[in-house]
Amino acid sequence: MITAAEYGETSWELSVQVDQKAGDESMKFKLRVKGDLHIGGLMLKLVEKIKAPQDWSDHALWWEQRKCWLLKTHWTLDKYGIQADADLRYTPQHKPLLLQLPNMRTIKMTVSFSSVVFKAVAEICRILNIRRSEELSLLKPPDDPSKKKKKKDKNSAHEDLWDIDLLSGGPGGTGPMYSKTMTATYDPENGMPVSATSLWFGENPLAECQPNLPPAELAKLYQPLSLVDKATNNAGWLDSSRSLMEQDIQDEERLLLRFKYNVFFDLNPKYDAVRITQLYEQAHWSILLEEIDCTEEEMLMFASLQYHICKLTISSEPLDHSNEPEIDEVEAALSNLEVTLEGGHTDRILEDITDIPELADSLRLFRPKRLTLRPYKEYWFVFKDTTISYYKNKEASFGEPIEQFHLRGCEVVPDVNVTDKKFGIKLLLPVADGMNEVYIRCDNETQYAKWKAACILASKGKTMAYSSYKSEVKNIQSFLQMKSLAPPPGQAAPDIDAMDMNAECFVSTRYARKHKTKQLTARILEAHQNIARLSLMEAKMRFIQAWQSLPEFGINYYIVRFKGSKKDEILGISYNRLIRIDMSTGLPVTTWRFANMKQWNVNWEIRQVTIEFDQNVSIAFCCLSCDCKVVHEFIGGYIFLSTRSKDQNETLDEDLFHKLTGGQE
Repeated sequence: MITAAEYGETSWELSVQVDQKAGDESMKFKLRVKGDLHIGGLMLKLVEKIKAPQDWSDHALWWEQRKCWLLKTHWTLDKYGIQADADLRYTPQHKPLLLQLPNMRTIKMTVSFSSVVFKAVAEICRILNIRRSEELSLLKPPDDPSKKKKKKDKNSAHEDLWDIDLLSGGPGGTGPMYSKTMTATYDPENGMPVSATSLWFGENPLAECQPNLPPAELAKLYQPLSLVDKATNNAGWLDSSRSLMEQDIQDEERLLLRFKYNVFFDLNPKYDAVRITQLYEQAHWSILLEEIDCTEEEMLMFASLQYHICKLTISSEPLDHSNEPEIDEVEAALSNLEVTLEGGHTDRILEDITDIPELADSLRLFRPKRLTLRPYKEYWFVFKDTTISYYKNKEASFGEPIEQFHLRGCEVVPDVNVTDKKFGIKLLLPVADGMNEVYIRCDNETQYAKWKAACILASKGKTMAYSSYKSEVKNIQSFLQMKSLAPPPGQAAPDIDAMDMNAECFVSTRYARKHKTKQLTARILEAHQNIARLSLMEAKMRFIQAWQSLPEFGINYYIVRFKGSKKDEILGISYNRLIRIDMSTGLPVTTWRFANMKQWNVNWEIRQVTIEFDQNVSIAFCCLSCDCKVVHEFIGGYIFLSTRSKDQNETLDEDLFHKLTGGQE
């Protein structure tokens, strides 16, 4: 019998459940404790009572009711507020998780359930050898009402499961794949790895593309997606500031590892083989499953690139970087210094204010809101600074313009069909009550590339004097060349029988149903002739660039209710702007750029996000399809990623990330 004199009146019994290894039953222990006992002392008492000879170093205490880890071992029970009714678990901090990679391959990996998700993803990426882990996160797949499909998913997970722990030195392995001793070493100045990826780790299966699925399998995955469906799919992003355990993630639960923030910083083929391949896989699945809209012409271009990549993957030699030109860092620095001293433009020089280029051309204009029998009418257009002015003719350009379009903050949407020689630019211009639509039609590819590049820069508040203008023009021209279905001059028409793969594997199910296989094969092979000389890595990079140039690229959709509005609307969040979209029509109503944002905050009690912009513009909304923390984290995350520079090394300012994205609850 225990007397009060022995233990004091302040002691009480605390029950702790101890989780064992997989397959073993958990044990429950009762310990008599006092409020001044610290967590470290409680764990020591518990291990002494268990009397089981095993390594308990990864175990920690989890408080079930409060859903929190007791990781501050110097804190006392009183400080944590733990009393006799507390339900504690002594459980491993690292647990197995099923991760579906962007290439749809499921891997099993031991992941920290006690670290915040931001750190857990960084550790996952380190083991998989993916740089810039801040661009990725974990997504909880939406609940599927079909139980039959859930059962199928569960079975397939066990059929094609790749256990990463076996390759990385056991659970929570310390080294990246294929290397228990070597870790990536980075240059402290520029953050680049000292040598090529393949030299550290040998050939990595994650750097190889997966073969395309047969059309029947693809059809099972395909589901037409409305904006509301897309909003539902985007609701499951995990909170980066909380741990997996705090978000009710269970052992061996399936999560999706995806590129969350669509700003891919410093993509380098020499060091990013895995990152580029997984990015390509995410892009190609978004095209095939029509998660992002594209025209038929663009679908064929993407199909030809996929065909080319599949062809090269099957026949390619092991990855060899030896033929890539080595750039000596000292030479590069001297070259940059030379350009700077000579007064040439480098990326660091923004613009020469005294000499800003202009564009002047005869183009055609169409205003959808104005009733007219002849939709497109020819005018003389002048592009100066970030403004387009148009006149009746060239002679009239010395006087007052008919109208001016101020492009800062506008949306630039391509309206192009290379086959039909249609080169149009759709401008959505911000006005007080929404967006004005304007269509401008160019005569040829060269004219289109120059004007579109100027519009893109102007929408960001930049002029054609910026050094990126020329590269933007080149990118647009190469994109148009890829979209061209005509074979290059002097090249024979393709032989349809030469295609040794099913053409329907490379296009979305809806598109495949519209065309006969033979017709589809011929069109893919025609498009393929324009890119047939690309290397495997160049083809992947071109695919990613083409994906990035799509109008809907990088927009995450959420259902919201704006303050003062009586109807639900869609909010699109991109890397540089917020878009208010009408739910019934799917058309943008207003766009707000992050560059014009003064501040934003969240009222956690009523779950409302408030954002203030320049010129006294303020918006407030509540999120209906997800928690407001998801939207808050996207805005803060994009602002955080805009602070990165090549001068930094690989270590990120994690505190700044959590300041910008963390909740104040």
